[in-house]
Amino acid sequence: MNCSLFIDNKSYTYNTKCFYDLSIPINFNGHQVNFFDVSKATAAPYKAGAIIGSTKKGGGCNFDVLSLIPHCNGTHTECVGHIVDDDININTILEDNLFPSTLISVHSVDDLIHSDQIKIDNVNFNSGLIIRTLPNDNTKTSMTYDSKNIPPYFSENAMYKIKELGVTHLLVDMPTIDLTYDNGKLINHHIFWNINQGSHKINGSVSNKTITEMIFVPNQIKDGNYLLQLQVINFSGDAAPSRPIIYPLEIT
Repeated sequence: MNCSLFIDNKSYTYNTKCFYDLSIPINFNGHQVNFFDVSKATAAPYKAGAIIGSTKKGGGCNFDVLSLIPHCNGTHTECVGHIVDDDININTILEDNLFPSTLISVHSVDDLIHSDQIKIDNVNFNSGLIIRTLPNDNTKTSMTYDSKNIPPYFSENAMYKIKELGVTHLLVDMPTIDLTYDNGKLINHHIFWNINQGSHKINGSVSNKTITEMIFVPNQIKDGNYLLQLQVINFSGDAAPSRPIIYPLEIT
């Protein structure tokens, strides 16, 4: 289905059958992306007495017990509840699920993404900013990030620049926007959500901004303008597994 919409008084079209899924599937029986080398996400048939959730083991149907850590076992979207004392849940944050967004690619320098790599002229839509780090390949879909494999992260100046751009939904292909081992400071998370450094208290109103981590953007997807559909599982928690989908936007 071809759809048209107006953004900032300009007309765009997109095709609902033409989209890219940026999520990394949680493969319970195979390779998984992993942060901090935590336990893998698992799925096992439910069993209680004569009830068993596996047709292979004599049950009438299949139903598994799932175990996962959203922040560490795959693509997930998180809210300010991640760093504050208040119980703020991701399923209460999103006011919409379609956002004009910009995809950009950046090379990290000494494992840092600097502010001058985020070109304002390239960010046409700031509701969503999708950042692909280079070099980029399929190993990101099964990578284990730990002390032996620390991913790139944003400098503080880069995060202030993203904040100044007015980005509401930030999507990255790293497992965190901060230095992996930073003694729990999460400086960039605090900058993005406007929480005082070292504090776990809300400043004023609750932020409606989100961060989506551990996406994967294949190389054939071009930098540019997209319509982002952010699908997030209806979990009452600070983060939940998510499936960001982008539709190429064509100006008319």
